[in-house]
Amino acid sequence: MSDEAEQEVSEDDEEMTEAEQQVADAEDVWVFIEEHAGEVMNVSWELLAEGRTLADKIDEQLVAIVIGEDVDDVAEEAIQRGADRALVADDPVFEPYRADPYGTQFRHMVEEWNPSIVLIGGTHTGRDFAGRVAVPTWAGLTADVTKLDVDEDGLLQAKRPAFGGNVLATIVCEDHRPQMATVRAGVFEAAEPDPDREGEIEHVDVVVSEEETISEVIERVIGDTADITDADRIVAVGGGAEGDVSPAVELAEALDAELAASRKAVDEGWVEASRQVGQTGKTVRPELYVALGISGAIQHLEGMKDSRVVVAINDDPNAAIFEHADYGIVGDIFEIVPQLVEAIEAGAELQEVAQ
Repeated sequence: MSDEAEQEVSEDDEEMTEAEQQVADAEDVWVFIEEHAGEVMNVSWELLAEGRTLADKIDEQLVAIVIGEDVDDVAEEAIQRGADRALVADDPVFEPYRADPYGTQFRHMVEEWNPSIVLIGGTHTGRDFAGRVAVPTWAGLTADVTKLDVDEDGLLQAKRPAFGGNVLATIVCEDHRPQMATVRAGVFEAAEPDPDREGEIEHVDVVVSEEETISEVIERVIGDTADITDADRIVAVGGGAEGDVSPAVELAEALDAELAASRKAVDEGWVEASRQVGQTGKTVRPELYVALGISGAIQHLEGMKDSRVVVAINDDPNAAIFEHADYGIVGDIFEIVPQLVEAIEAGAELQEVAQ
């Protein structure tokens, strides 16, 4: 073997040793706390609850990562909701959100502290900048995760739908750190605050500036499509609507609920994709879930199984949805729903008169 070849092998061995050392030295579970103008996305509190479980299982600290402007209150709430520490990057450059300053700052923090696990909400923001951290740091990143676990060695088990939602694939990253995952909103219960809970809040160096940031926000336009993952009441429509979703829309209006849909209704173009519930859509856990003309395929059930009360209306008495419903009505949604709407509106009128 030539001297040049021996040198290349030696360098490869050294790189492997460095990678192994990084894995060995990595510690703590990080949760990115996403906030916009002081309002925290609920998925962040959901991830704090799950992150607390993972951190306790491997006996490591749970660290909240807070990036924004004037976000001390957010950091304090993160401590109250379960974090042991909060690392805070506070600067006007982070408001409003832009991918480049967020990605640069987060990457710097990852390289400085070497966390073992990093959990980020699978929101537009989280998906936007997560890759900017994972790629340059050689981290393993699993997207659209719906279940999490960790073994005794700290190896993250990230589960996500695959093959059109027909199976759950378990993704692991053995050779690189951190182990990153963007997690679907609504799959975990949010952590509740404990005002008496204490923890450490540390302000970190901000490594980006407005002058170095290549993007500029010209205008912010907020769409009128609600996030169904936060809805307390949902009326979902499926293939039984046969292209006419007006009964579902009318019932949603009467109940002050959000409209949602099965994959069938979305694939047919009856309802926009942002309102799809299921393994390939969104996960919801409302107080009330009304399923209209939905058969109850396992892919759909996976997205709404944690609803508190489920009401199903379907003209097929053998529909699987009835096995998962608290109340079921066998019949035509075009006949039954108008009667329900009329009864709801009549009850509202009586309540107004009584007041």
